[in-house]
Amino acid sequence: MPTISADHKVQTVITTFEVNPGTCHDLLGELRSTCDEVISQCNGFIAAALHVNDAQTRIANYSQWETREDFQAMLRSDAMLERSRKINSMCKNFEPVMYDVVYCSG
Repeated sequence: MPTISADHKVQTVITTFEVNPGTCHDLLGELRSTCDEVISQCNGFIAAALHVNDAQTRIANYSQWETREDFQAMLRSDAMLERSRKINSMCKNFEPVMYDVVYCSG
């Protein structure tokens, strides 16, 4: 489970996917299996969580990595390149963005 903390020095990645409501659950299934079978097996992986908006038009993947380089290596792996092509065909677009947590409350 992800731990969100400004003191927790990890690489945070938030990837958003734009989908049609009719294909949202199909993409969720592919993202779950990709996480379980590929991403979670990569060096530096800490945790991930999937989120869906009410209209089922957007999916957000929140993931944490030990380093930026670990995340980038996962993206370049043969297994992930293959999965990325399939994921890309199932959504309108997707965008991974790397973040640093700078503040938490609560």
